[in-house]
Amino acid sequence: MLGRKERDRLELYMCGSLRDLVPDDHVLVKVDRVLDLSWLHEEVAELYAAGFGRPGIDPEVAVRLMLAGFLLGIVHDRRLMREAQVNIAIRWFIGFGLHEALPDHSSLTRIRQRWGAERFRTIFERTVKVCVAAKVAKGEVVDVDASLIRADVSWESLAVRHIDAVTDANEAAESERKSRKTGKYKKVCVTDPDASMATNGRNRSLEPAYKQHAVVDDACGVILDVKVTTGETNEGQVILSCLDAVAAMTGTTIKTATADAGYAYAKVFAGMEQRAIEAVIPAKAEPIRSPVPMRRFRYDAKHDTLKCPRGKMLKAGRAVKYGRFFTSRAADCWHCDLARLCLSNGRVNKAVVLGDGYPALLRARRRRERWSDEDRALYQRHRWRSEGYHGEAKTWHGLSRAIRRGLINMKIQAYLTVAAVNLKRLASAFLSILLFVYSQEATSSARHRLRQGKVFGIGLLVASP
Repeated sequence: MLGRKERDRLELYMCGSLRDLVPDDHVLVKVDRVLDLSWLHEEVAELYAAGFGRPGIDPEVAVRLMLAGFLLGIVHDRRLMREAQVNIAIRWFIGFGLHEALPDHSSLTRIRQRWGAERFRTIFERTVKVCVAAKVAKGEVVDVDASLIRADVSWESLAVRHIDAVTDANEAAESERKSRKTGKYKKVCVTDPDASMATNGRNRSLEPAYKQHAVVDDACGVILDVKVTTGETNEGQVILSCLDAVAAMTGTTIKTATADAGYAYAKVFAGMEQRAIEAVIPAKAEPIRSPVPMRRFRYDAKHDTLKCPRGKMLKAGRAVKYGRFFTSRAADCWHCDLARLCLSNGRVNKAVVLGDGYPALLRARRRRERWSDEDRALYQRHRWRSEGYHGEAKTWHGLSRAIRRGLINMKIQAYLTVAAVNLKRLASAFLSILLFVYSQEATSSARHRLRQGKVFGIGLLVASP
């Protein structure tokens, strides 16, 4: 028989909890089992005047709202509050009933401005420490990668900065400009000056962007550290400080770090050697830019000298940024048969620049030729472990584009995104342990308590082997 449903006589009142209407496998239900924000009130209490003004939003409610938005991919405040009006799962997650009025979207903006980026980083760091305590992350093998995040600006907001207008007012700078024509014009973003022009490929155009540098644990993909910079910041300038931050946070010595060829710099290899970290990074071959390439010169680390293809010594000279000059004697080059090919026009001796940590780069190149099957498998896993996180954050959690403008707002967005991803990882591990313990419990009352999850909370994970 053809059925019929009356839609104009729905019941308004019901008995029970909102939790009964939210499925057990909902992401907010899973995260709620492992989320503990009881410490947050004391953390932000100093930012509020006790006994003055109207009562503010509960800090835990504000953070839960933001996390719910990032977990569900609803990253804009206005859209999030419109969704929370009708989404029972969000209302239950933040502790609001159907009859309660939700905060205004502008309240979340004021909270971010009042708290600052460091307190949101504290929330992220707490997720890392809980993951380490629960044995979900180890911090021994890590994968490092960076990704560009498009700034929240339009193409019409870009302007061209004319360097000539500035250098013309300075005679010394003018003479330098005449000898070097590079960088004559540079586009800048008027509406978001913190964003810089960058690209992730030579065949792609420059875009105003930020850059997120992330360190991912190789075990379960927990993000151990994240740093946000302008788009033009080079990856090699950040990786060592990120590794130091991970070691300090986890309390574990990093044994192996993987990264792509964008990190294959001499200073990076040297820094990892100083920290006793095995670098699984494909070292780049020496580029051939001259008929007498640099690979034909032999460096003697013991005596700090460089030997040319004809056996003549080049001694260390003045220091430059990230390296030093090595120069030969003019008398050695005068009668050399390679002088016509080796020396630049107008030069009477050879001068080359070796980057800091050049011996470490040479050792990395030799090691790259002897990579074991384990090294290749580890590097292959790095490609989907670290790059997979960036893809996940951009596809599911709104990190493909900045929500708001300014470096501080971009940092807050990155910290909340990483915290949401770590909570998902922790919730997944919690569910596995829960199912194992559930299968071992015989009594129905014990099984009922396990289904509630909140009875054990984080303590179950910390106490589990």
